[in-house]
Amino acid sequence: MAVLVRRVGLGLAASGDVRTAVAAAERAREVGLESVWFHESYFERDAITYATAVAADVPDIAIGIGAVNVNTRHEIVLAMTVSALDDLAPGRIRLGLGTALPLRLHQMGIAYDPDAAIAAIEAAMGDLKRLWAGERLPGGAGAPEIEPMFPPVHRTPLWVAGYRKAFHELAGRAADGYLARPAESVQGIAIAKQRIGAAAMQAGRDPGAVDIGGYLLCLVDDSRAAALDRAKREPFAIYMLAVQSDISMRRVGLDPSIRTAVMAAWRAGDYHAAAGLIPDELVDAFLLCGTREEIAARAEAYADAGMTLPILQPVVQNEEQMAGVIDAARLYGSGASAVVPTRRGRTTADDRLSLRRRAAGWSEIARPFSLTASSVPVAAAGGLAAVRQHFHVGPFLAALVAGMLLQVGTNVVNEIYDVRKGIDTITSPRASHALVTGRVKERSAFLLAGTSFAIAIGIGIGLAAVRGWPLVLLGLAGLVGGWGYTAPPLQYKYRALGLPLVFVLMGPLMVVGGYYAVTGRWSWEAAVLSVPIGLLVTAILHGNEWRDVGEDARAGISTLSIRAGRVVAHQVYVFLIVGAYIALAASVALTVLPPLSLLAVLSLPWFVRALRASELGAAGQPRAIAMIDLQTAQLHAAFGLLLAAGLAAAAVWQH
Repeated sequence: MAVLVRRVGLGLAASGDVRTAVAAAERAREVGLESVWFHESYFERDAITYATAVAADVPDIAIGIGAVNVNTRHEIVLAMTVSALDDLAPGRIRLGLGTALPLRLHQMGIAYDPDAAIAAIEAAMGDLKRLWAGERLPGGAGAPEIEPMFPPVHRTPLWVAGYRKAFHELAGRAADGYLARPAESVQGIAIAKQRIGAAAMQAGRDPGAVDIGGYLLCLVDDSRAAALDRAKREPFAIYMLAVQSDISMRRVGLDPSIRTAVMAAWRAGDYHAAAGLIPDELVDAFLLCGTREEIAARAEAYADAGMTLPILQPVVQNEEQMAGVIDAARLYGSGASAVVPTRRGRTTADDRLSLRRRAAGWSEIARPFSLTASSVPVAAAGGLAAVRQHFHVGPFLAALVAGMLLQVGTNVVNEIYDVRKGIDTITSPRASHALVTGRVKERSAFLLAGTSFAIAIGIGIGLAAVRGWPLVLLGLAGLVGGWGYTAPPLQYKYRALGLPLVFVLMGPLMVVGGYYAVTGRWSWEAAVLSVPIGLLVTAILHGNEWRDVGEDARAGISTLSIRAGRVVAHQVYVFLIVGAYIALAASVALTVLPPLSLLAVLSLPWFVRALRASELGAAGQPRAIAMIDLQTAQLHAAFGLLLAAGLAAAAVWQH
């Protein structure tokens, strides 16, 4: 799962196929979104059912329900419901409480009193907290006390949903968060923040302890003009613009009569006429329309106004729009939001944000989290050199940096050609998307790869001057292997040759080559040491190919998993990760490596997790291997670094 630098959520309506919503929540989790929220609209489907499905199927993402209303769901029923949800997703549930639209309540024969509604929400919040803590509540007149017959619930944040001043004040004095209505303006959020902060301080609370969130309705297209045009023709968008209050219209500098005319056309069902009445300024005030980058930049404005949790929600809840909105949320969360440069050319906060955006894109395609695949082999070679008392720190550090730079270049070239091949698209949840969305241009990516390779070559030449010409051959092999992984003419990743060549390059070549760079000597022991390390690096790639069988096959490429089938793919994966431990144990048993090398066995928890995921994947649960490459990379890092530490400890022990 990716890690974003800022909190951002995905909002979904409780409509359409439940399984589609679960899939969207899974994509949101994979790209690092903090939460997924379902809002309840009468008379659509039940939001709690959608939240339950996500709680059961999607781990590691918070699930918000908001807003449910206390007029149709008694707090005792809500306490029971959240207790069950908390069992499915411990500590991940958030509950937004509101009153529903007065019109909807009237349709159901429920009276609405604004002041009574505020009191009902506040009372419900208190009762919920007591019930979840296991406390009893007084019964009705003459009735016995109400005893909650479920375990205490993990802390469930309670959010107040509404748009009037009284709701803001209630959130400030008693709630964990405030949930703004859909299609709120930036100006409305700024006012809500001020009111919430004042109420919190008056109640003796820290204003910063109250979250401010809101559903930001988004429509993604190839350009802002296209998105605006489409928004004016979507019945739901027209409705949301038509129901704005006079106060909301004046806050954004627009004449309320515009909204009145739009509402009349909407009520008549004349959406074409309504579209002609809506100016761009009205859409921009209440909706987020444009490219993914432009939507992310608009979310910035809400954050600047005080929104701590933007919840981006597609106006049109189809696959295309959900994928676009999730990517826009990821751009915002990564700090890579698009900005408009100032006319005067001065360096401003926007300029710095643009630099952060580019840097975040470069980081995505360089994949720094994966660099343990190149650092572990050199670290292990250094540990073995220390055991044999031939360790030299300068060459070791040079070899370490050169190996990591070769991998950065390889990662970037891989991104470029995966995009060219159509393997990585905007709907590919595990792709970086930096090239797909244009945040990094292909020319810039080639420049980054070339710079990494060039610096690595420079370091290699320096090492060769110290250690001799064999390092030139080793360096050329690494360079050709890295470039040819996906780049023509070799492209061996696409020819089912990735696994054996990665084993050679990231196993024997790096370990034996690293040992030679550090010591100036060849070592058959280094070759033995390279086997378990190479097996685990190969398992990372194989796990990725196994998981992506469907996408790779559609892109017309060939991998071992495609050729051999899923059953054999699982067997090969198990062989690779189990084989690493067997190879290590055999090396120690044959006294090739010192006993302290077995410190690597402490990585078994990572091994068990990866093995369990693979078994579930083989049993027909593809979601279990959604993160198999990352889990295997973590196993490789833990195993390799512990192995290097064991070798270093053995070297110290000898002295």
